[in-house]
Amino acid sequence: MLQIATHSPVDQLLSSVDVALRTLFAKPRAARATPMPTLQVKGDGASQLSDAEKRHAAGLMRVNHVGEVCAQALYSAQALSASTQESRAQFEHAAREEMDHLAWTAERLAELGSRQSLLNPLWYAGAFGLGLVAGRLGGDRISLGFLVETEAQVEAHLASHLLHDLSGLPRSDHHSRAIVAQMQQDEAEHGHMAKEAGATKLSPTTQALMGKAAKVMTTVAYWV
Repeated sequence: MLQIATHSPVDQLLSSVDVALRTLFAKPRAARATPMPTLQVKGDGASQLSDAEKRHAAGLMRVNHVGEVCAQALYSAQALSASTQESRAQFEHAAREEMDHLAWTAERLAELGSRQSLLNPLWYAGAFGLGLVAGRLGGDRISLGFLVETEAQVEAHLASHLLHDLSGLPRSDHHSRAIVAQMQQDEAEHGHMAKEAGATKLSPTTQALMGKAAKVMTTVAYWV
């Protein structure tokens, strides 16, 4: 059950600033333990990967980390622009669970000996702007619809990382796969909750534009 609290506009603005600073510059802390593989793997499993596998896994997990940076920005903006306390609570609840994902992906990148995207401030600003526009111009139902479509696209993206082909995570990277599998499950739940809250289905054009923007982000974030 979502907890609904009343905050003044100033409190909401300060909260948005706090989320941005913590997302971009602080070490994220997860409320839940990092998902672990069912198979018994020594250490973090990174030593069992070849250098090429590590680079590829790091690229994919960097993309996933960027997705979580964007999620914090998106939900923060949507909470700021929400017209009802119920909708605000919906976005804040999703953001809290996404913080686990942010922490898990950051931790996994470090284990793989890699870094986060150098463009995280840019990704954050773009997602925050989109969330603010969706909330201000479309209202809560459209904003919730934006959440549903975002989660659906992220869920499909994560599913592609679990495929056993060259584009997915290395088969032997059981740690990354366990994290991604849990993230995928959580994203599906967030989308379902938004639908239950009365989300309006976005137009095919809007969905397509969101998909193209996501494609640009995932392509660039894999490398930068």
